[in-house]
Amino acid sequence: MAKLSIRDLNLKGKRVFMRVDFNVPLNGDGIAMHVGDDTRIRETLPTIEYALRNGARLILASHLGRPKGKPNPKMSLRPVVDRLRMLLDEKYDRSENVGFSPDCVGVAAEEMSNGLEQGQTLLLENLRFHAEEEANDDGFSKRLAKLCDVYVNDAFGSAHRAHASTVGMTKYVKQAAAGLLMENEIEYLGKVLKAPHRPLLTILGGAKVSDKIGVIRNLIDRVNVMLIGGAMAYTFLKAQGHEVGKSLVEADKVDLAKELLVEAAKHGVRFLLPVDHVVAAKPEAGVRTQIIAPGQEIPAEMMGLDIGPRTVELFETEIETAKMIVWNGPMGVFEVEPFNKGTVAIAQAVAANVAATSIVGGGDSVSAVKQAGVADRITHISTGGGASLEFLEGQALPGVEALSNK
Repeated sequence: MAKLSIRDLNLKGKRVFMRVDFNVPLNGDGIAMHVGDDTRIRETLPTIEYALRNGARLILASHLGRPKGKPNPKMSLRPVVDRLRMLLDEKYDRSENVGFSPDCVGVAAEEMSNGLEQGQTLLLENLRFHAEEEANDDGFSKRLAKLCDVYVNDAFGSAHRAHASTVGMTKYVKQAAAGLLMENEIEYLGKVLKAPHRPLLTILGGAKVSDKIGVIRNLIDRVNVMLIGGAMAYTFLKAQGHEVGKSLVEADKVDLAKELLVEAAKHGVRFLLPVDHVVAAKPEAGVRTQIIAPGQEIPAEMMGLDIGPRTVELFETEIETAKMIVWNGPMGVFEVEPFNKGTVAIAQAVAANVAATSIVGGGDSVSAVKQAGVADRITHISTGGGASLEFLEGQALPGVEALSNK
């Protein structure tokens, strides 16, 4: 990696400002709030433990929710402290106290950060309680930088945002490095673009072609196989002249879909669309479903809501022989049964190919591998849906670019 890693830093006795992604769901009545899902906290534990083991005086900073630039007790990071303490004890048998600063800048935050001893941790209050954070305000960046000696970014999910805590403050620290989680993300996604194992296969799904245009364009001359599912497939099928009933189609993207199909053929990419479909009158649980067989068109009153069994078989055959798999987006209306079956089947097929390097990103795709019980058999699960898409589009991520070069 061309950027500094936390492994390259001398952390002993240093105040280390670590930008993390603790944007976790909170449950409760607004008073006794607690963490509903601690996945994002767990994912950065190795970086936290590395820093503590190497004598850092650790300051953690994150956003949570969208408080619109002012304090909101329902979006306070205070409930995260108890969960973080519990996880550090559970995973690393560390009983060091994790303190909490009621603000992320100012006299109290500075005094608490200065008072940290080696191996101690301080979690700052929600960065977005200040509008200056998202505005990447220079003065606010300087105030954050006053809290530390060195900077580490382990929040890949926020790396595509040029905010004060991801970009601005790096100008005012001696060294800015990637955490272990950030390093992993850059390594795996970088391999897709620069040194993929072949055959390289991508699976793209979700609602809109427009969400994935950049990825398709950037990968179309790099991949060997591209599998398309989800509602976005119907814009491509419409471009091929098929009747798709009430299926979601981006009418203004049909011509673009035609261009992409031509481009794929020009580069010799196997560009596979669904050949059969699970349809219903509306995407609701309990509705009557029907399978539209290969060669048949979707009736005018029906909409495609999942890939059919023949498509699952077709996609599985391609997945079996791939050496690198990148998946972003569900194959159907994943959140509504029974339209999750295609997505879960693809998750199981990806996990079954133990010879391939598999990279999964995007909320529904990650949920699918967890629901299928195969998350531990995926090589890399990306923590940043938007960031990973922009990376695969070939865009420079501000939070990565801002890190110090080796």
